[in-house]
Amino acid sequence: MNRGKRRRIGVVYAMTNAAPSNEVIAFSRGINGKLTRLNAYETGGSGTGTQTVDPLASQGSLILSHDGCFLFAVNAGSNSISSFRVSSCGRLTLVDVEPSGGVKPNSLAVFHHLLYVTNAGNAATNIASNVTGFHVNRDGSLTQIIGSTHSLSTANAQPSCVVFSPRGHKIVVSELNSNLLSVFLVNSNGTLTGPTINNSNGAGPFGSVFLSKGFLLVSEAGPNALSSYTAAADGTLTVVSGSVLNGQAATCWVSSSPHEHFAYTSNAGNDTITIYRIKKDGRLAVVASVPSTPDGTAAPLDSGVSRHGRNFYVLNGNEGSISVFRIRRNGGLIRLQVFEATGLPELGAQGLAVY
Repeated sequence: MNRGKRRRIGVVYAMTNAAPSNEVIAFSRGINGKLTRLNAYETGGSGTGTQTVDPLASQGSLILSHDGCFLFAVNAGSNSISSFRVSSCGRLTLVDVEPSGGVKPNSLAVFHHLLYVTNAGNAATNIASNVTGFHVNRDGSLTQIIGSTHSLSTANAQPSCVVFSPRGHKIVVSELNSNLLSVFLVNSNGTLTGPTINNSNGAGPFGSVFLSKGFLLVSEAGPNALSSYTAAADGTLTVVSGSVLNGQAATCWVSSSPHEHFAYTSNAGNDTITIYRIKKDGRLAVVASVPSTPDGTAAPLDSGVSRHGRNFYVLNGNEGSISVFRIRRNGGLIRLQVFEATGLPELGAQGLAVY
């Protein structure tokens, strides 16, 4: 998916999840990391429009390709996925809108020319949770892969996050309702084999990050903790650090620094970000927890770290703002800005992508 070595400005994207017209809003990053609003772009689909914190119960509803050339968004209210082409100055051009292969898409993962989406389904109408794959074409348009749709462990698994392994050989789906981690093997034609079903070390597995060394990090909303795993070739997961508690509330989202020395969990229940140190062997240790906003009522959700590793960003789900932090050499966070003029709804926004 490499479209050449064009110099790209630093950009942050967030999603309104509004109905009937979902939008992605773009922000430029200044030299110091602070944000300025650029523009809003319609996705061609509908969000849920639900006015609540964490309306999609997921991480990864808005993602960038690794090279920053394409942006992908879910439209959970119209059961579709949107793909955008990203210009070198951060502008978006809508390329395609495709059915998601299920109901209520809520999380995306991309690896080279493969894109996978989790569909939460609808238990009330007996529509099961699933995962479905797409080929990303050279222009960013999407083609659903025949035979790529797979059911999860149960019809009402409530997937909350999907991630690719570092080499793209596996995808892992966090299942919030079943307390399971489903691992699928990715075949050469983009279809899947599996899943291999693993018990989550802690209840409520939510957000996930797969590190380049092969360690899988999973946040846990039940104990308010972060666990790390290794993944065998057959999809079996082995715990490295099990449920490292942070003493916070509603620990649901996780992101890592580019050099993978630190991980950051968003704790929506008490407006904090927990900093974890990632040791060379994959073990985890809590460093500190810091408030996302000065007043402590913002409910931080989706987060991301800039490509150069200097800044951390988090969407505040209780006020539609974005908090900006400088990352210290020891992984610590210094708040620089709480950007309020985002154009996002105070309640109901979800999804953050950082380049």
